[in-house]
Amino acid sequence: MASFSTAIWVNESWGRYWAWDPKETWALISIIIYAIVLHLHFVPKLNNRYVLNMVSVFAFFSIIMTSFGVNYYLSGLHSYATGDPVPIPKFVYVLVAIVCIISALAYYKYDINRRKVKK
Repeated sequence: MASFSTAIWVNESWGRYWAWDPKETWALISIIIYAIVLHLHFVPKLNNRYVLNMVSVFAFFSIIMTSFGVNYYLSGLHSYATGDPVPIPKFVYVLVAIVCIISALAYYKYDINRRKVKK
């Protein structure tokens, strides 16, 4: 409902609905990602604790991208970037690698626990 009422307000204020501005686009991407997370439990093969937790962690990173990445790395109407390429800090790559390693280890532990329960 909020997205619908916001669309009406934007059309009245700016005379258009959607401009494909990076901030608006990533807001839509975030809504779609969280809708997938919320509806994932309806898929029987994906309705387990591991999948829901990992998808939630990666969905959180989409919010971080919307908050910081779009504001400082992508130029647009709602961002602080000027369009000049800004180097991505090295800690971002390290953080992504750490999250991937932790998710792999969590899957390994989840698989071991699942096999113990089956026996």
